[in-house]
Amino acid sequence: MNKLTLGLIVNPVAGIGGAVGLKGSDGEAVQALAQARGAIPRANQRVGLFLQALGAEVDAIHWLVWNQSMGAAVLQQHGCGFAIIGAENHSQQTAAADTIAAAKAMQDAGVDLILFAGGDGTARDLVQAIGNDFPALGIPAGVKIHSGVYAVHAQAAAEIVKRMMAGKLVRLQEGEVRDIDEELLRQGQVNARYYGDLLVPAADSFVQQVKCGREIPESLQLDEIGEYIAEQMEPDTLYILGAGTTTRAVAQALNLPFTLLGVDLIKNRESLQLDVSDGQILEALNDQPAKVIVTPIGGQGHLIGRGNHQLSPAVIHRVGKENFMVLATPEKLNQLEGRPLLTDSWDPAVNSLFTGLIPVITGYDERVLYPIGN
Repeated sequence: MNKLTLGLIVNPVAGIGGAVGLKGSDGEAVQALAQARGAIPRANQRVGLFLQALGAEVDAIHWLVWNQSMGAAVLQQHGCGFAIIGAENHSQQTAAADTIAAAKAMQDAGVDLILFAGGDGTARDLVQAIGNDFPALGIPAGVKIHSGVYAVHAQAAAEIVKRMMAGKLVRLQEGEVRDIDEELLRQGQVNARYYGDLLVPAADSFVQQVKCGREIPESLQLDEIGEYIAEQMEPDTLYILGAGTTTRAVAQALNLPFTLLGVDLIKNRESLQLDVSDGQILEALNDQPAKVIVTPIGGQGHLIGRGNHQLSPAVIHRVGKENFMVLATPEKLNQLEGRPLLTDSWDPAVNSLFTGLIPVITGYDERVLYPIGN
């Protein structure tokens, strides 16, 4: 086993706005609003899953961190030794400048790989700090993750590191960093911008693809899917309609308003509530029957954990896997080139539910069985 020196950068507020329906976590105002709504940061939890997946190999890693809140705290919690190379502080308030400084210091210190837990904003900071000539790998912890520089989940990041430690060949490839304007996103507009590339270690299907956006999907196929789901809706059942242009076809078939990048509630073919948080979903669920309608992200295949944190583990446990309706056009599935659909919630028990084959509705009364796994 090869011993590695890894730099760890944790964005302590990554993902804080997701479960409460804020479409992101950028900016102190959004973070304060998320905390006022009772949001809980999840980045350290995602890093914890990574450390657990490393198993005994974790003892062969020498960790460098910037300060307490950006990595030291979670390593300490899991009994890992580390060295602090930045200004020691215990504040949860960090900024892009902290991430940039940390990445530059870790590069100068000669770490083998920089691991960073965050979202697209964090990836942008890494591009500014180290460009595309030093290896880095993301552990997904943000709300919107369109960049192709993240492992598909924390456990996959651990698998890549273990391959490196075992001396296996792990290729390096450039991954695009993209981010969207959160203010426009909250208005239902997707404006993605390319910020550069990072050099990413990649192995098999462990690194996610860049999010593929389509402004004009196959209208006929979408109409068929929407009409079919609308006809199948059962009375007195709560339908939790996830984000995306594919699920929008259901609302259009019902002539209902729709939150393109949020979660809406429908009952008895009428709009019950728009752009809800996980807490509002749980309150609406009560004891009534419910179904969740979701679509995978084009090019990536994620069903849960990308842009729909409102579908929290508590919501998923309450509804049950058997009440999930997955929609996708044939072209969207073809984009995956055989890669499985993915779930990446912050609850491993939820992720383990979604394995094997799952039916995907691809047209009017048309389904295919497609693999889903982690």
